[in-house]
Amino acid sequence: MPTTQTLDYDAPEKPSRRTMFTGGAVLATATVAVGAAVSANAAAMRYSDSDILNFALNLEYLEAEYYARGVTGLTLDQTMSTTLGGQVRGGRKVTFSTPVRRGFLEDVARNEVAHVNFLRTAVDTPVARATIDFSAGFAAVAQAAGLGAGFDPFADEISFYLGAMLFEDVGVTAYKGASPLLKSRKILTAAAGILAVEAYHAGVVRSVLYKMGSQAQDGAKRISDLRDMLDGPEMLDQAISISGQANIVPANENSIAFSRTTAHVLNIAFANPSVGITMGGFFPEGINGRINAT
Repeated sequence: MPTTQTLDYDAPEKPSRRTMFTGGAVLATATVAVGAAVSANAAAMRYSDSDILNFALNLEYLEAEYYARGVTGLTLDQTMSTTLGGQVRGGRKVTFSTPVRRGFLEDVARNEVAHVNFLRTAVDTPVARATIDFSAGFAAVAQAAGLGAGFDPFADEISFYLGAMLFEDVGVTAYKGASPLLKSRKILTAAAGILAVEAYHAGVVRSVLYKMGSQAQDGAKRISDLRDMLDGPEMLDQAISISGQANIVPANENSIAFSRTTAHVLNIAFANPSVGITMGGFFPEGINGRINAT
């Protein structure tokens, strides 16, 4: 995996999810952390803040398009009254069982559109939206997760919230992972603010899924396990319940969220755990910008 895109995995999971570290495991973890910190410094020298924000913009396009279509039935182009770039395949308006559950995601949809707007103005030359394929992307991740090849996140309320969980948890860890690379304090402050909003989103989505019962909890666990399978050997992801107890906040014993590398984020987005991949999954033609490979 390219060292220029590696960030520090700084938060092991809660002890309830895994066995406690032995002395050898602690040493190995420390060695990995030191190496990752050096790699993060190398990445900071190679990539500008605009490169990093454009990487984030690709993912915000994906999220905003998902919610626009599922919550309002409109495309992002229609929502923003502009033409953003590549084609988007799949997606349609979802029927919600209660105004509250719909209202939660209406708020999320507004936030994600605002993130796209902000990033497009924060970058001197913002990237266009890459081609997005929700049908192929969710088919790939659903089959790998054991949700069934016919899984459609736009088919019903539970499925749509599961799709939202796939994106929101990744968003939180991606912004945290990018923070060591940003040089401008102003941009870092803005990125921290976006991370906080993504964390609110993830908390709402995980809470609603937990209250939906065993079917939703099982689907959420499958998605969590899938992300762990795609994004490397560290096994940092967490489901919404552990040992029968609610686990709304995925964090370590100090309640600190973990980080994902840009490469690992793309492993999930491309639905492929391999090194050097530049397209697949939700982005059949790849993403735009300088940071574009696993």
